[in-house]
Amino acid sequence: MSFTRRNLLRRGSLVLMLGAHQIARGASVLAVRLWPAPEYTRITIESDGQLTSRAIRGPQRVWLEIEGIALDPALRELVGKVRPDDPFISAIRVVPASAGSVRLQVELKQDAMPQLFHLAPVAAYRHRMVLDFYPTRPVDPLEVLIAERMKERAAAPSQAPALAADPLGDLIAQQASRRPAAPTPASEVSRPALATAKTDRLIIVALDPGHGGEDPGAVGPNGTREKDVVLQIAHLLRDRINALSIKGNPMRAFLTRDADFFVPLHVRVEKARRVQADLFVSIHADAWINPNARGASVFALSQGGASSSAARWMADKENKADLIGGVNIKGQDAHVTRALLDMSTTAQINDSLKLGGALLGEIGNVGKLHKAQVEQAGFAVLKAPDIPSVLVETAFISNPEEEAKLRSGEYREQFADALIRGIERYFAKNPPLARSRTL
Repeated sequence: MSFTRRNLLRRGSLVLMLGAHQIARGASVLAVRLWPAPEYTRITIESDGQLTSRAIRGPQRVWLEIEGIALDPALRELVGKVRPDDPFISAIRVVPASAGSVRLQVELKQDAMPQLFHLAPVAAYRHRMVLDFYPTRPVDPLEVLIAERMKERAAAPSQAPALAADPLGDLIAQQASRRPAAPTPASEVSRPALATAKTDRLIIVALDPGHGGEDPGAVGPNGTREKDVVLQIAHLLRDRINALSIKGNPMRAFLTRDADFFVPLHVRVEKARRVQADLFVSIHADAWINPNARGASVFALSQGGASSSAARWMADKENKADLIGGVNIKGQDAHVTRALLDMSTTAQINDSLKLGGALLGEIGNVGKLHKAQVEQAGFAVLKAPDIPSVLVETAFISNPEEEAKLRSGEYREQFADALIRGIERYFAKNPPLARSRTL
């Protein structure tokens, strides 16, 4: 036997020994995360290999059996991550089930529907096992809007007489004993230009803070996360909208997410349509490979090609949010989702361009613009057929100077002021349509 052959055999034995060791060891837990929210609570277990698992549902309790994994300190961290304000989970226990398997016992505060699925590696994530807990009765976005209004009225009883003719109260009355109607089919969508419309009711603006939960969005050089700063700006803009009226018509903001949790792109659109929003403003923070890129941008939908290669790249990046945030593909009706995101109309795009122009005119007064005109591309989140919709990139979070601005409370206030002025400018020339009596 030659020297070369002996070395090859020895190396082969070493590879076999390492392979057997890896198989015996099983997968390792890299991180565990818990995302509580009123709409659903998510448990995520990230590992360096795919896990095999099954969920067993019991009264006020769910057992999660995980095979091919050891009981390590990373997994035990889930126990301490349960928050008192979690609407669904009261406690988590982690115990060994048998050799090479672990059992998670999840105690529930209310009856919930568990959804268990696995995500392949994407972006910075390895293999993820996800367990979501949804309420048995899905959260209705309109009821969320109503609940917020009722909470404000309860906090200010002295103003109750002045709110007796609250337009939102009319909306509540219309919804009594109703369940949500199906979205209007694409063939029945016919929305004239808003400039010819009249209104004498509540004006609703849907605010969509991008990313959230498992999806942090872009991350600045100093660790600033896009999902955090855009939520802060959305809160500031919500306060300004709720304090405003247009020609005597009170305004109301609705947030597609009001905390740190992930919302799929098509659900963001569905929520805005459910509350019959008059505008949809998605708020983001840009990133680019060149740290010198700077300035704010506004995007509208394009039915054809993108207005620039950068706009196309941006749309492709934002449309991948579902992959990073984690969507249970088996739990979605792919045909319904695809139909909803293909119902864009020429009138909606024209109105969106008007809204984007009004916003750009004001944003340019508080900071640098990356592009002086509204750009267009195929953003999935802008595809509501009956709502003027824009995506606002507040700044380049990848630029150290602009990241510092996004971390500044003063700049976020200024940016929210610019957005509300742009919304006012838009409505001054484009009053919203009369809302239908059935939602």
